Amino acid sequence: MTVNENSKPLLTVKGLKQYFKVSNTYTVHAVENVSFQIYPGETYGLVGESGSGKSTIGRSIIRLYDPTAGEINFNGMDISGKINKANSQALRTQMQMIFQDPMASLNPRKKVRDIIGEGLDIHHMYKTRAEREEKIKNILAKVGLAPEHAGRYPHQFSGGQRQRVGIARALIMNPKLIIADECISALDVSIQAQVVNLMKDIQQETGTAYLFIAHDLSVVRHISHRIGVMYLGTMVELAESFELNRHPLHPYSQTLLSAVPVPDPEVSRRRNRIVLEGDIPSPMNPPSGCRFHTRCPYAMDKCKECVPEFKEYEKGHWVACHLLEK
Repeated sequence: MTVNENSKPLLTVKGLKQYFKVSNTYTVHAVENVSFQIYPGETYGLVGESGSGKSTIGRSIIRLYDPTAGEINFNGMDISGKINKANSQALRTQMQMIFQDPMASLNPRKKVRDIIGEGLDIHHMYKTRAEREEKIKNILAKVGLAPEHAGRYPHQFSGGQRQRVGIARALIMNPKLIIADECISALDVSIQAQVVNLMKDIQQETGTAYLFIAHDLSVVRHISHRIGVMYLGTMVELAESFELNRHPLHPYSQTLLSAVPVPDPEVSRRRNRIVLEGDIPSPMNPPSGCRFHTRCPYAMDKCKECVPEFKEYEKGHWVACHLLEK
């Protein structure tokens, strides 16, 4: 899968920083100087362990958080600072989010009809009630739910069906970008495959772009065109999905790939598993230099002192690692 990088990026994130002040003494450095681009119709995967800053990036982009520093440009609009009313209106319709826990993100007191139609109501995107009902019925069909499901409450659905309602709620606004924040991690493996395949089909039909956030690399590589690997708030590697899986350059990416289960027991026994020592450092007191050096098996003195530059070592393959410097 390749991305048309000759087209204009739909989303450009440059030098994004997101800090959270916990007290007068402590500040959580959740995201530190992250940059990437997403092109129209692309699925950009963001992977890493829990606490690596993936979800924080998604929430900063859609402005659930106010970014501490950096630039965010979406569809030609600067949305990193104070947003004017026109840009806010465009952002709320053209960018949508699918959340991790479908039960927590759906109002239990509302019927599915009103959950999905809430965006239409707020932005006055229909002329008659009949048109509203027709739009809701069509979007339910697109995500594999029946028209009669519109009159039910969230607790009357299974986890996979609830997530389909969450996808329908995002899709009905006809967005250019959907941020899928760990949207399949709470589901059974068989249901995960159904939801991922549904999202791929919808993308082919509508041309919407995804920022697909997950900690499971085996799922991300199945759906993504390009993948960015996060560790403790920093981007350590970025490459096309096939290239990253075939030839990971950063030691942390190699570790993540070695942990992906292989269905063949013979191959699984022969493969080299990389097990990291120690725990992830606290984002309130991140290590100096390369943040991965405290757990990296190849760490040098330079790694402890200097922050590695995020550079393009091969075409489209970006890495932040002193080991690759000639």
